[in-house]
Amino acid sequence: MRMIRLLSVGRFKADWWKQAADDYGKRIARFVPFEEKFAPDGAAALPPEKRMQAEGERLLGLLEPRDWVLVLDERGRSLPSEAFARTLARLLDDPGARPCFVVGGAWGLAPAVKAVARETISLGSMTLPHELARVVLLEQIYRAMTILRGMPYHHE
Repeated sequence: MRMIRLLSVGRFKADWWKQAADDYGKRIARFVPFEEKFAPDGAAALPPEKRMQAEGERLLGLLEPRDWVLVLDERGRSLPSEAFARTLARLLDDPGARPCFVVGGAWGLAPAVKAVARETISLGSMTLPHELARVVLLEQIYRAMTILRGMPYHHE
């Protein structure tokens, strides 16, 4: 079954992030089944490396065999929206792959999570708060779906 998954660390702390993410999640679900799962934040008392490692282990536990893992990292490949749409279409058309985007927490993604990634993509070279990165990613997934359907949302 064609489906898109998003795995991320922590739940939204502010309502406006959650509202924006929920809105885009509903928009995406009009085109393709969409699932979002959250790994709990690492303990705040831990040093950043240990916190990131704990979060990474939790993210890895959420992965499923069919997941084609795409991690977000500012050092990843930056794609224009049209190229991102083509990448998403390729994955959605492949019966053996299910696009699964992974967004880390405040300290980023553990090396173990990056190691299982099939692709590393970037929303830009600037560092974004992880909650904002999730919302921007969801908007870009929605934009990709409208591009693939030839809808006017994208404004070529």
